[in-house]
Amino acid sequence: MSQSHAATAPSAAPLQPAASSYAVAATRALIIGIVGLVITGIGFFAAGDAQAFALSYLAGLSFWIAISIGILIWILIHHIFDASWSVTLRRLFEQWLPNFKWLALLFLPLVIVSWIKPGAIWPWMDLSTPLHGGHGTVGDDILYQKKSGFLNREWFTGAYVVFFAAWIWLSARVRKASFTQDRDGDARWTFSNRVTAAFGIPIMALSLTFASIYWFKSLEYHWFSTMYGVWFFADCARGALSIGVLMMLWLYRNGGYKGILNNNHLHSIGQLMLAFTVFWAYIAFSQYFLIWNANVPEETFWYNLRELNADGSTNQWWWVGLVLLFGYFLAPFLYLLSYRNKIIHERIRFISIWILALMLVDLCYNILPAIKGGRGDPHAFISTNLIWVLSTVAGVGGLCAWTFLRNLPAQKLIPIRDPRIVECLTHHE
Repeated sequence: MSQSHAATAPSAAPLQPAASSYAVAATRALIIGIVGLVITGIGFFAAGDAQAFALSYLAGLSFWIAISIGILIWILIHHIFDASWSVTLRRLFEQWLPNFKWLALLFLPLVIVSWIKPGAIWPWMDLSTPLHGGHGTVGDDILYQKKSGFLNREWFTGAYVVFFAAWIWLSARVRKASFTQDRDGDARWTFSNRVTAAFGIPIMALSLTFASIYWFKSLEYHWFSTMYGVWFFADCARGALSIGVLMMLWLYRNGGYKGILNNNHLHSIGQLMLAFTVFWAYIAFSQYFLIWNANVPEETFWYNLRELNADGSTNQWWWVGLVLLFGYFLAPFLYLLSYRNKIIHERIRFISIWILALMLVDLCYNILPAIKGGRGDPHAFISTNLIWVLSTVAGVGGLCAWTFLRNLPAQKLIPIRDPRIVECLTHHE
């Protein structure tokens, strides 16, 4: 991994794109972001159910948090395996990482509301919150009492700070080393990022697991699942790969990745997309099967809420579950088996957008049924809550895209002095 090896990267590669070439796209993204967040702000005042609005906002915000976590994890995995084919994708991912600061700021209102009005979002934060069915309050609940050392506002707030601080810190480390190597060509920055990856991957595993438990799973804190963090990791990984494909294809279409992106890069990404499609299905099925087989009420109720109303009739969430089964697993699985579907730009772009859309549905499936009606039935999936989910996705997504597009011209489009850059540009199966 010598410096001289890295210096042989083709000079024809577009190394320093002009800022003006991305200005229009960045402006459009910012406008979309502002409009989306304004609509979401209107929802704050217009929504009749405060918890329904807050959880809709949480679902939309978590979509981009999951993608950003996945992006950081893929960078760390790239370094720990000393991968060559993904060097150029890694640079695009590095330019996305500053979004963690925006995401931390956008999550802050949920934390503030939890202190101003405990129990408005996460019921366990207010010990006087009545349990569904009228069987006492949260404070009287033995299951909460056993978990109270973990489920309390102080730990929740501290965890929020720790999670985002860790993600921002790891992001800053990998970006600094990568960008510094562009200037001095020293291979020690590659080794530095490998060290960062060695301790960063366990940090990411723990933080994303506890984040998913605090933010999603604890909405119905009676529920037990030892696989929940792995489910969230699968969503993070799939979302990041799909966004990565869209980034690379957009740059290729606009000329920035001509001569850089080839079919073998897309095939490699497509293989990972297929692998994590199967991985998500394995986790989702295992969780469902183990809970169904054990038939323990403290576990089965979570799926019962997502299948049946209190009177035994099938609710909308049953159909959402079937959409996830056939749309989030079976359709991408069969589609990505084809070599051509992984390398033809229009086809892999289509499946990337498809996976992102179904990933959002998956997050809604895990979050929104916590919004209960008068009889304890979950609110329907098709409702005004989806407006706030989609406006949040558009608003936060526009802001993230704006940050990414503003960052692109600030550094080389590819890491020209990375020891693996030549192998990446000449990548073959």
